[in-house]
Amino acid sequence: MTMEPDRSKERVLWPRGRKTVDLRPLAKRLDTLEGKTLGELWDDLFRGDEIFPILREALAARFPGVRFVDYRVFGSTHGGEEHATIAGLPAKLREHGVDAVISGMAC
Repeated sequence: MTMEPDRSKERVLWPRGRKTVDLRPLAKRLDTLEGKTLGELWDDLFRGDEIFPILREALAARFPGVRFVDYRVFGSTHGGEEHATIAGLPAKLREHGVDAVISGMAC
């Protein structure tokens, strides 16, 4: 007679890590971009220097009075200074009257 292993208890591991932050509500969506100020954030990686001008032109044609704060004003969101850049964003966004942000680009 062969003894079957006791399978009444199995150790199960959850493949995800423990939550380290609490969920927060999302910001209210703008009704329109017309007359709004948009801040551009870039990580200095995939072609933002080419794509942001195209976005500016297309958004300006669609939303009269939209204004842009160039990504160079804020600094790179990736690299050696990223922690300081991110920490300073709230103040810089307020300083420039930014209503919404376009954040890009990754590959």
